[in-house]
Amino acid sequence: MDMQKKTIPTYQVNIYLAGNYDDAVRACKQFCKIGLCVTVERCEYVYTGGAESGVKIGLLNYPKFPKEQEDILTTARKLSSFLLSELYQDSVLLVAPDITEWISFRKA
Repeated sequence: MDMQKKTIPTYQVNIYLAGNYDDAVRACKQFCKIGLCVTVERCEYVYTGGAESGVKIGLLNYPKFPKEQEDILTTARKLSSFLLSELYQDSVLLVAPDITEWISFRKA
């Protein structure tokens, strides 16, 4: 068997939001039907006045199916909006190497 190797620029976007892990996995499976692979990790968010469980969703540039950085970020934004709705949350955080975005429907 011949070994293949392909190298591309690294680009990763992580999505952070509160919500149930199993619901997040279910929502990601539904969203990923478009032809996408993500990671889903459990997270505990501890903040002044409280704590809650949530998830960290990872998207990255995969050498077998390379994408432009902007395409990965656009997909992360779409997935974030979908997760906000599916997990009944008010805010989400996207973290990329070049930008961090907080999206919220909370009143100021």
